[in-house]
Amino acid sequence: MTQLPKILESNAKIRFQDCDPLNHLNNSKYLDYLINAREDQLIEHYDLNIFENAKNTGTTWVVGSHQIAYIRPAFVMETVTIQSQLLQYGKKQLLVEIRMYNQQKTELKAVMWSSFVHFNVIKGKAHEHNEKFITLFENVVLPVKETNFAERIKSLRLATVS
Repeated sequence: MTQLPKILESNAKIRFQDCDPLNHLNNSKYLDYLINAREDQLIEHYDLNIFENAKNTGTTWVVGSHQIAYIRPAFVMETVTIQSQLLQYGKKQLLVEIRMYNQQKTELKAVMWSSFVHFNVIKGKAHEHNEKFITLFENVVLPVKETNFAERIKSLRLATVS
């Protein structure tokens, strides 16, 4: 297998309709921007279209939980950089971290840990990852030293310039 990036990155522009009256990105919209970026990054970097996979195999990933920290506001028409990485994987689950920064990556805006469960839509229950996915995960997983979300947020705050 060719060397795949472990940290995926893309940019997004914050849109007016997603902001509150103070021109800040609405809290609920952070989820949309972060998850949409991850989906696009998977297609671009790993050739993994989760929607095509669901159509072809009847399996997909469903959200088990989200933990999100809002660090600094994102503003209307601001271009942000969104990074994501696989922190952990198991037979039926994934833990992904997605971070939003300003475009220069000097100001951390938000961090989210998302737990995903591999799910068989036809059977209506959790489903083990196949060998193809396990091989991909082995090649791209990038754990962090922090063992809980609060520790990770503290570490990331210290690591950013602003």
